[in-house]
Amino acid sequence: MQFITACISTTMVLVLLGIVAFFVLSARDFSGYVRENISFSALLSDDMKEPDILKFQKNLDKEPYVKSTIYISKEQALREETEAMGTNPQEFVGYNPFSASIEINLNSVYANSDSLAWIEKEIMAKGKVVEITYPEALIEAVNKNVRKISIVLLGLAALFAIISFSLINNTIRLTIYAKRFLIHTMRLVGADWGFIRRPFLVRNLWVGVISALLANGVLMLGGYWIVRHEPELINIVSPHTMLVVMATVFAFGIIITVWCAYLSINRYLRMKTDSLYYA
Repeated sequence: MQFITACISTTMVLVLLGIVAFFVLSARDFSGYVRENISFSALLSDDMKEPDILKFQKNLDKEPYVKSTIYISKEQALREETEAMGTNPQEFVGYNPFSASIEINLNSVYANSDSLAWIEKEIMAKGKVVEITYPEALIEAVNKNVRKISIVLLGLAALFAIISFSLINNTIRLTIYAKRFLIHTMRLVGADWGFIRRPFLVRNLWVGVISALLANGVLMLGGYWIVRHEPELINIVSPHTMLVVMATVFAFGIIITVWCAYLSINRYLRMKTDSLYYA
């Protein structure tokens, strides 16, 4: 019964720790997802022919900072603006007032003000680009908020790691406390410390393994439920993120249970006979 209780208690703590680890890793994936979906437009000169534009787009796709590009012709820009405004601007001015453009999505590591400055200069030098527009204020706000959220989540992760260690340590100490007289008896008959420790360490190793497997099962079910109800979140709740979370939970579960058992057993091995009654 003590073994089952220890497994249940440890599982609950590991689930909590796994949730925190998941949010820490997902915050990074979410920030990358947001950055990569912020696009900026390269407005092209009217005298640039379509074959030249497609060649220019192909060269852009080869750049390490470019994630994807979309070519928008003058006619497509006119259609989209007509649908948005409900009226055709060409009817008023007598010509198509829009320029062809290429919508560029950057890789997340380049989506910051410093990188955008030199990327803008490089693109302007590559072809007949009239103007480059991008939401600079939005990018600054996203990066600023991501930094704040990352600091908060890392702080929470450290706090919950300490809480998890304390809870699991108390659970294991209580189970070993019930065996303190058995430990003392084994010591009196001449058993060495390694022989006394071994069954307790193995037992708590299994507590860690079983608890980690149960916690990972709960976390996997939670991740599956989220993706099933919101398929677009697969970019955030990615298999890689879940594997890292599960590995963290598994390693933490084994290390902390064995380490806490080792510390608790040593405490009672060093304790004098009279002290066992007041421990």
